[in-house]
Amino acid sequence: MKLNHLNLTVTDVNAAREFFEKYFDLQTKSIHGDSFAVLTDDNGLLLALMKGTQVNYPKSFHIGFSLESEERVNEINQRLKDDGFDVKPPQRLHGWTFYVKAPGGVTVEILCRMRHIQ
Repeated sequence: MKLNHLNLTVTDVNAAREFFEKYFDLQTKSIHGDSFAVLTDDNGLLLALMKGTQVNYPKSFHIGFSLESEERVNEINQRLKDDGFDVKPPQRLHGWTFYVKAPGGVTVEILCRMRHIQ
């Protein structure tokens, strides 16, 4: 069984869509004004972004992108920092990881898992 899709409520669909395209190579499949967008990745994930007037995710809620190397994590971290996002340097927790608040209000984790964690 494989997770098929994820629907996130965000305050700014277009800014969130552009963020996921730019930093995580998702491709937009459809846009419905500024209220709804559907993105996909090369692994078959479908990410739907739906406009909400406010976003109240629990503090621990986040979505994660697993990258192939610590260097890629560092690269994304630097790109986000260069583009003005408030990101701390990656740290070694359950992998080489950091978090960023994406436009629209959802928290995103970027990590490279340690080899012994499956």
